[in-house]
Amino acid sequence: MTTKPAAAAARATVYGYPRQGPNRELKKAIEGYWKGRVTADALRETAAGLRRNNWRQLADAGIHEVPTGDFSYYDHVLDTTVLVGAIPERHRAAVAADALDGYFAMARGTQDVAPLEMTKWFDTNYHYLVPELGPDTDFSANSAKQVAELKEALALGLTARPVLVGPVTYLLLAKPAPGVPADFEPLTLLDRLLPVYAEVLADLRAAGAEWVQLDEPALVQDRTPAELNAAERAYRELGALPDRPKLLVASYFDRLGEALPVLAKSPVEGLALDFTESAAANLKALAAVGGLPGKRLVAGVVNGRNIWINDLSRSLSTLGTLLGLADRVDVSASCSLLHVPLDASAERDIEPQILRWLAFAQQKNAEIVTLAKGLAQGTDAITGELAANRADLASRANSPITNDPTVRARAAAVTEADVRRSQPYTERATAQRAHLGLPLLPTTTIGSFPQTGELRVARADLRAGRIDDAGYEERIKAEIQEVIAFQEKTGIDVLVHGEPERNDMVQYFAEQLTGYLATQHGWVQSYGTRYVRPPILAGDISRPEPMTVRWTTYAQSLTSRPVKGMLTGPVTMLAWSFVRDDQPLGDTARQVALALRDEVGDLEAAGTSVIQVDEPALRETLPLRAADRAAYLAWATEAFRLSTSGVRPDTQIHTHMCYAEFGDIVQAIDDLDADVISLEAARSHMQVARELAAHGYPREAGPGVYDIHSPRVPSAEEAADLLRTGLKAIPAERLWVNPDCGLKTRGWPETRASLENLVAAARTVRGELRSS
Repeated sequence: MTTKPAAAAARATVYGYPRQGPNRELKKAIEGYWKGRVTADALRETAAGLRRNNWRQLADAGIHEVPTGDFSYYDHVLDTTVLVGAIPERHRAAVAADALDGYFAMARGTQDVAPLEMTKWFDTNYHYLVPELGPDTDFSANSAKQVAELKEALALGLTARPVLVGPVTYLLLAKPAPGVPADFEPLTLLDRLLPVYAEVLADLRAAGAEWVQLDEPALVQDRTPAELNAAERAYRELGALPDRPKLLVASYFDRLGEALPVLAKSPVEGLALDFTESAAANLKALAAVGGLPGKRLVAGVVNGRNIWINDLSRSLSTLGTLLGLADRVDVSASCSLLHVPLDASAERDIEPQILRWLAFAQQKNAEIVTLAKGLAQGTDAITGELAANRADLASRANSPITNDPTVRARAAAVTEADVRRSQPYTERATAQRAHLGLPLLPTTTIGSFPQTGELRVARADLRAGRIDDAGYEERIKAEIQEVIAFQEKTGIDVLVHGEPERNDMVQYFAEQLTGYLATQHGWVQSYGTRYVRPPILAGDISRPEPMTVRWTTYAQSLTSRPVKGMLTGPVTMLAWSFVRDDQPLGDTARQVALALRDEVGDLEAAGTSVIQVDEPALRETLPLRAADRAAYLAWATEAFRLSTSGVRPDTQIHTHMCYAEFGDIVQAIDDLDADVISLEAARSHMQVARELAAHGYPREAGPGVYDIHSPRVPSAEEAADLLRTGLKAIPAERLWVNPDCGLKTRGWPETRASLENLVAAARTVRGELRSS
């Protein structure tokens, strides 16, 4: 069927783009600056070069309008905090003394000043820095970064659109500042914030901006009438400004729902909406409100969060329907391409036919441009692209990789008995205490120890053939010996082997499971300078052989204290991978859970008495809409229990979660039926301990007392104070002492000092309990 050309030429655009560069040049420059090896001017020059390369890459691909201001040294929400002058009081002196160092102090903290809290950006694995606001917050405009980057793009002869976090989302993401009552609502500051946005918009208009994008992803969540009224007021007032650019309000990650009619009626010139599968309801909802007459619609029909090729014919059908609902329809990805790697063509180890199934940022640019061309000129103009796309989609659907009958039969045979422990927690706890003999307030770590430069060199040498397997294994053994010896000397009660053989907590397992693909260059930003290479979950999953037993049992042979077996849970294996989109997520989770169940059983058979199955992504994958959550949590918690329920009562099952808001999933945490859970709590001042107590959580818990995402070393007294706070919520016989998260990204000097202080804090508080 031939599609007629659109009445007006559709244009191609994107909301944002990966920041790091093809070889993670930004990471290297920033970390060099922190270590004093790179000057501030050299860092700025590297950043400017990466921005220019990004814009040229987009323009060369055929993207008509490039984004500016989405580039960040650390985090775009932190950039917004600087933009609106909401600098926390404790950071003001550092920012005044040196803006760049002050910026990084807010992100990472210093030895004397704590950083901003960090948490997940909606349901992604990207982390943002949480704004801290209070009734005394004074906003002031600082548009220098946004104006400068716009001018850089315009100087290249490009059509550019600045991108800002919208005022409503910014306030909804914020938390009360330290010392501010917990019931303070930052959204009450909207009237104070809007004049600052008005000033920034005027500055951008004066600098040459025709359009400015205001991102409001918070509006895809369930919102109260008061919050919707705030959105209506915000865009009524911003829309009424006399000297401003045209406004494009963008939402993504889910359906806009109740906020759609609010924004559709507002005096802004355009909306950008997600029309991928997770937000397909936007199409019907847009028609129901009468479309966007007189407005621009940017249609996000290419999935900006996953790496599978687009079904071009299906997207063209959606775009054709949208032509009748707005005066102008442009084509984009569903969200910023920040969430995908840069270029699939750089992958040399993936079979060429499979590689044709994948679309990273550069390939998504091509898809967007092709769809815009097809919409503007008709399908006859893209006949070759459509034929190739159909062939690639068919190749994937019919591949034996995507359908293993043995795996599917085993998953179909799972029963209710397979997802329940043989005894209730109270009976298990008695058996575990007798078996393990741990003290009050037992100490442990989360799993990983510092990944030193020597370890990375050894791994690179192995890949390059400079050392053989035997030489590499000797290096791993030496590292495990050092980690075990340090923990014993420090006095930690439940040890870990430190994971020196692991590159990443998901990738390591993915490389040993059938159905996964690994990339060499598929880096994606998780936070700041932390980049990960999410594996690609391409087909049915099984475990050919044990993955962790050898190194765990070796570590146990070095000590009489219990050594935890360390695994990554099924939900996190999905969430931190690019997951297949051709079957329900719950089906994929069950396959992964069965593979992990085999590993748990082998660890126990080898003598491992404590096994930790980490699920840090359980909260981050929670659907943004409340109506969708029960179904997700049902399969997610079942998958965890399927992984862990085959063990004896005296085998202690741990889990771990970090850097997310846990209050709304406490029941799900309970439903995991883990014996012990460790959680991030240091930056949030033990908030999660209070949430567990309010729920009546009956099992053991370790709210973290050491923030591992900051280079500062917490003192023993600081850790002890956090423990005392935790004890107000969790009884001593059920409280563990541990860091917030794994220690892989930290250096050995700070790790040693921090863990020594952690153990000292536990001993101090243990003594106080005995004497009370």
